[in-house]
Amino acid sequence: MRAITSASFLALLALAGAARAQDVDRGRLLYETHCATCHTERLHGRDKPSVKNMADLRDTVARWAKQNKRSFTPDELEDVVQHLNRSHYHLNK
Repeated sequence: MRAITSASFLALLALAGAARAQDVDRGRLLYETHCATCHTERLHGRDKPSVKNMADLRDTVARWAKQNKRSFTPDELEDVVQHLNRSHYHLNK
């Protein structure tokens, strides 16, 4: 097996970063398709949000998906979480 060169490693990192950016876009699409009908901007902009950290956000997204019988994969749930964090919550990762 050949060793990975520095250039190859950097290329793999760049591809991974591009894939992650696409996943945030997928999270936005999933959210807009399955969640945005009921969850308006007003919900995410409350004065006292119930979401305090990333764990809260993950738990909230998973709970609502289950309550609404959405069968998201773990990756899709994480994509929705990342979209919401980027677009509304701005929590530390």
